Amino acid sequence: MASAGQTAPTAPTSQAGLDILRELERKVLWLSSWTIHNANHIRPNLDGLKIGGHQASSASMATILTALYFSVLRPEDRVAVKPHASPVFHAIQYLLGNQTREKLESFRGYKGAQSYPSRTKDIDDVDFSTGSVGLGVAQTLFASLVQDYLKARGWAPGLPEGRMVALVGDAEMDEGNIFEALLEGWKHGLRNTWWIIDYNRQSLDAVIREGLWERLENIFRAFGWEVVILKYGALMRAAFAEPGGDRLKEWIDSCPNQLYSALTYQGGAAWRRRLLDDLGDQGPVTRLIESRTDDELARLMGNLGGHDLPSLLDAFAQARSHDRPVCFIAYTVKGFGLPLAGHKDNHSGLMTREQMDGFRAANHVRPGHEWDRFEGLTLPEEVLERFLRAVPFNARGPRRYGAPAVPVPDRLPVPQQKTLSTQAAFGLILNELGRERGGLAERIVTTSPDVTVSTNLGAWVNRRGLFAREAMADLFKKERIPSTYSWEFSPAGQHLELGIAESNLFIMLSALGLSHSVFGERLLPIGTVYDPFIMRGADQLNYACYQDARFLLVATPSGTALAPEGGAHQSIGTPLVGMAQDGLAYFEPAFTDELAVVMRWAFDYMQRNGEGQPSERNWLRDETGGSVYLRLSSRALEQPTRTMTAELEHDIIDGAYWLRRPGPNAQVVIAYTGAVAPEAIEAVGLLGEDRRDVGLLAVTSADRLQAGWSAAQRARQRGLVHARSHVEALLAGVPNACALVTVVDGHPATLGWLGSVHGHRTRALGVEHFGQTGTIADLYRHYGIDAQGIAAAAEAASPGRPVRHLRTVS
Repeated sequence: MASAGQTAPTAPTSQAGLDILRELERKVLWLSSWTIHNANHIRPNLDGLKIGGHQASSASMATILTALYFSVLRPEDRVAVKPHASPVFHAIQYLLGNQTREKLESFRGYKGAQSYPSRTKDIDDVDFSTGSVGLGVAQTLFASLVQDYLKARGWAPGLPEGRMVALVGDAEMDEGNIFEALLEGWKHGLRNTWWIIDYNRQSLDAVIREGLWERLENIFRAFGWEVVILKYGALMRAAFAEPGGDRLKEWIDSCPNQLYSALTYQGGAAWRRRLLDDLGDQGPVTRLIESRTDDELARLMGNLGGHDLPSLLDAFAQARSHDRPVCFIAYTVKGFGLPLAGHKDNHSGLMTREQMDGFRAANHVRPGHEWDRFEGLTLPEEVLERFLRAVPFNARGPRRYGAPAVPVPDRLPVPQQKTLSTQAAFGLILNELGRERGGLAERIVTTSPDVTVSTNLGAWVNRRGLFAREAMADLFKKERIPSTYSWEFSPAGQHLELGIAESNLFIMLSALGLSHSVFGERLLPIGTVYDPFIMRGADQLNYACYQDARFLLVATPSGTALAPEGGAHQSIGTPLVGMAQDGLAYFEPAFTDELAVVMRWAFDYMQRNGEGQPSERNWLRDETGGSVYLRLSSRALEQPTRTMTAELEHDIIDGAYWLRRPGPNAQVVIAYTGAVAPEAIEAVGLLGEDRRDVGLLAVTSADRLQAGWSAAQRARQRGLVHARSHVEALLAGVPNACALVTVVDGHPATLGWLGSVHGHRTRALGVEHFGQTGTIADLYRHYGIDAQGIAAAAEAASPGRPVRHLRTVS
């Protein structure tokens, strides 16, 4: 019996079912190989670039994917397909009716089936995008933890617990993020996760090191995984049972990877020569070898566990009987079934036209019928159709779910302290939200890589608790030892504490941020991290956004705010990451009321799904939604006393507002973002007597300002002559002769583009080089972003008399 919430183990496959699977395996190999061949040798190639497609890497996975998708998987299971096996995945979906011939014919072309499976660009129900190797593997682990989080709350009641499955290349196991994820999974009691390693012993450039399987086995067992080694297929096991078979098995086990690959490529005659030379005894071993033709011998030696359907089906059925994580090490041949099989250069190799003609003949495919779903198969079409209609994985159709939007209050609470940092304000706002029961607070889940307290999540965690499937008491509290924080774990907790690995943070956010689509339950994830260390997880952040995961990233402290800790803890380029990263809206508020407005908008924006019309107010694609990045600071600033009007809210969200509107004869406008607000304000005061009508522009989102400007330009190019972006409207009244001085505690390019909007000359200030230890005042003065530096830049950029206060202070 299966445990509660789980599907029953896979039923044994009948001989008739096995015959059908073998036919489909042949068809999958043919279609994937032909799809790549068509893209490289038949479809017109107008720019002459190599298209590629990984025929050999696809072939090594054909049997495994056939077993999974046509027999083993259930609708609740989710899969991250090895990137280079994308053509096999698309071929399977084509047979199941989820992919079109048109998309296959355009594989790796414009709007065609994607080179690597993509949730956002493919039509065939991709579970997890893959492509940057290693990341999809970790995604399945964190998706399983998210499933546990939901089930602990009684959410997704109609969805059985699924297996989170990763198809992994053996060379992919070199990726460090996989091992970071393994450690995190062990901490959280990982369940319901299968990683299937395609152990073809070849990487992109070469053959992998001997004995890797043993190291992998030891690592996985150390982290509590079961390890299933699928090395020998049914033909091999039968041969081992023959007289002399024990010596053949010993030879196979001791054969170097390079030699095995080379003999595989050379074929049956080469196998015979080598085996007779090494094992020939004029007795049982010789008879075992000589009783087989060259073709039969080649089939025997290629009958590894990863190419043997009965072995695979049996192993997967056994793993279905429990929820422990399982690593399958499946021995395969790279290029299995193709003329390229075993050759060390086959990773980027392609079959020639002549080789494809021979492969076509072997598969009984008539010219002109290459895309026919059942061409060349021996079983009746109606039998195959009936089987495909009954495939369990496809029983419920597409598995891209939705979830109702969580209502967001019209306003979030604004902390009333007169002096406060945005980092502290974030913690206070979240703590106030945490007082609620139900509603928005119930769907918020936070996570952090060992910087929970130092990013001001502590109060939220005290209030809402840490998540674990089993309760764990805070022993300090139990022993009555005073402590600021209550570190109690329970199934009701809403904070997922991670180890200090930023890679895991972003993959966790990716998994949490897809919960509505993968599990049908809405979560509002918030992840905190030190801003400089975004760069440590930049690939994972990009991956999460590429999948259209939805989350709020709070990065703090930022800039030079960690001045005493030196350059390694001072971020320079992260504003540019925020501006450049697709699917991520970057904000850098200076004041707490701005932050409350942005956080309220973020909770709504994270839930949008593309419905609605584009706004002509800002020309941004706000209706599509996305993730949000808040670059905050630990620097406490004096807070303005003002009323938050609807107009000011709009301006904050659209990216900027006038803190001091320039007059009609303005000579200088200072534009700032984030924690340098006091310096910008002071500089305006220094300039007041010597430059007319000085303006002060508060930029809350350089990202949205720039994106809106670009979008409005595109709209005008399409004939919408009235299109005008927010930044164009803001700067429209600034005289042409006026100079702009921009300032940011980050790279000056963040705001340096503002002068291009209407052609104002611009001096961009910021941080361009690694910092050093000191106070914030020391470093601001060093980089020229203190009030004196800003005023000096304004004096140089705008003609006029010397700035007297600047001279006096100097």
